Amino acid sequence: MTRAALTRRVKEEAHRLGFERVGIAPIRRSPRAAFLADWLAAGMQGEMSYLARNPARRADPAEVLPGARAAIVVGLSYAPAPVPDDAPGIAPHLSVYARGRDYHEVLGPPLRELLGFLRREAGAAVDGRAYVDTGPLLERDLGAQAGMGWVGRNTMLLDQQGSRFFLAEILVDVELLPDSEVEDRCGTCTACVDACPTGALLDGRRMDARRCISYLNIELRGAIPADQRPDLGTHLFGCDICQEVCPWNGRAPAVARPEFAASASVRAVTLAALLQLTPAAFSAAFRGSPLKRAKRAGLARNAAVVLGNLGDRDASPALAAALRNHEDPLVRGHAAWALGELGGAAARRALAQARREDPEREVQGEVERALARS
Repeated sequence: MTRAALTRRVKEEAHRLGFERVGIAPIRRSPRAAFLADWLAAGMQGEMSYLARNPARRADPAEVLPGARAAIVVGLSYAPAPVPDDAPGIAPHLSVYARGRDYHEVLGPPLRELLGFLRREAGAAVDGRAYVDTGPLLERDLGAQAGMGWVGRNTMLLDQQGSRFFLAEILVDVELLPDSEVEDRCGTCTACVDACPTGALLDGRRMDARRCISYLNIELRGAIPADQRPDLGTHLFGCDICQEVCPWNGRAPAVARPEFAASASVRAVTLAALLQLTPAAFSAAFRGSPLKRAKRAGLARNAAVVLGNLGDRDASPALAAALRNHEDPLVRGHAAWALGELGGAAARRALAQARREDPEREVQGEVERALARS
């Protein structure tokens, strides 16, 4: 089979398996390798230390799969209809992609099927590696090289139907015809930069992850800096602001994918309930969900911040119970902060009790600052 015919067959199969986007990238050292090195040197990866491990390998797919000749890049859309702010459960507080099943589980099986198809079609032994956001690859860079879009000012890969699609890749040691890169169509638009509440989007299409809401409420494992908590607003997990304001996303049609629709747990669990979920209840509620990445304490920490930002004193009893009973001082400290934001007699009573009884110095510091505000 000719290279052109094999490439065509692979793309047809990718579409048959449900991927709307597919492109072929050449195997070469990334033209953004120096950009990555400078970004890491500035410490903009924050606590995501894995990004700094062997950046030269991350910038060159040939070091991930020796002998690689092509990268097959696929995309699967996830842009459902909007969720009303008053929808039940925590769905309105989640990034769109996190409301349903974990995308790793959704994309993994068809991606492996595609690799198996290529092995059968090539008629010879094919060495390949399939990755769904797990390999040491510059995914968006590969997507751009595969002609699937351009890297925008919000640092997302986007095309003329927006940026709400997942990426996955297969590196193979088979020659395929590469696609041409597409024109950058951000133009002079700075909507995403202007809308970012934390100033995470910088000149040169750089993101300072340490300021990004998605980093703060997913990747950061410790305390969220106090001066950044108000900026989280009502974002429990992830943030879609820079995508919501992008004109290209405004033109994208909704995609009815039941696997990415809000799950029963997401519709049933409330912010207040997150403060008291046991480990067993957390695992049962979010089995197969991307929310597990934040871990139980992280999600409870985030819920406390969101409740504080919402300003509804009806949340005071749940926050007071978390401050009194939660085993993790991280959660107790953020519950104290939230009570300080809400104020009122009930909040002050709970904080005064914690000042007398909580043994942790970090929690005591949060309590004293909260009492000063309440």
